[in-house]
Amino acid sequence: MRIVFFGTPEFAVPSLEALLAERAQVVGVVTRPDKARGRSRSVLVPSPVKQLADRNAIPVLQPERPTGDVFLAALRHWHPELGVVVAYGHLLKGEVLALPSRGMLNVHASLLPRLRGAAPINWAILEGDADTGISIMQMDAGLDSGPVLRRTPTPIGAHETAGELGARLAMLGAETLVETLALMRLGRLSPEPQDPALASYAPKIDRKATRVDWRETAAAVARRVRAFDPSPGAWAILEEREVKLFGAQAVPGTGQPGEVLPGAGTLRVATGHGAVEIAEVQPAGRPRMPAAAWSRGRGPRPGQLLA
Repeated sequence: MRIVFFGTPEFAVPSLEALLAERAQVVGVVTRPDKARGRSRSVLVPSPVKQLADRNAIPVLQPERPTGDVFLAALRHWHPELGVVVAYGHLLKGEVLALPSRGMLNVHASLLPRLRGAAPINWAILEGDADTGISIMQMDAGLDSGPVLRRTPTPIGAHETAGELGARLAMLGAETLVETLALMRLGRLSPEPQDPALASYAPKIDRKATRVDWRETAAAVARRVRAFDPSPGAWAILEEREVKLFGAQAVPGTGQPGEVLPGAGTLRVATGHGAVEIAEVQPAGRPRMPAAAWSRGRGPRPGQLLA
């Protein structure tokens, strides 16, 4: 089966690796253009998926957007029978979805129809879900609305960050993809239409979502910090300067919401109910560091308020 693979970030790499390990015929890869980095923006850095494709001599397309006659002609040249999409970052139009003779599959990091959209891993933690998982979906013109071919659930750890959960789901997605393709070859898949009434959404992350509201409970604040660890990082303000927070857990403590509480070698902050202990911070203009080291240096003192 001739497969074209759409993907960009590190999350997509295990799925492409799994296809190659199974000796699947990956005829081409579609990923984002190389990113300009460095002070002069003169260094072009390829996506993790492109790097893997280059190492395996797989042809690559890098359109700004996956549309237009030139892109479609290049895609047709590969004669794909199946498309596989893993965290590509663009909605695909009907003309692209219809091009592979066996359609397009999406490896989605939630148990659809829950948490359709761009950031299901972050929102699963933020909303306090006990479980999440991988859904392999037959793509249609909607937003993650096509029939589900296979689901694999997994629990969310009590202190698991988005980065940790994402790494686990990337591997689980690769395993589930391989299983799904094996069942497809045997003709043993039964597409399950999604119930729109059960759908919920995980929109792109913005700064409003990542700002800590200390009036929330300790459990909710800790989830918000873990949901955006390591990127983009939950944040608060201390003396008019931003600081990012990582690795929070709920602990006993009382005080005004946002008040820094006394604690030997820790950063403990009061919330609307209880307190949170912060493991690491990143003050503006500085690298990520242990919160205890920041507190011993120029960090906050007991009684100060984080806003």
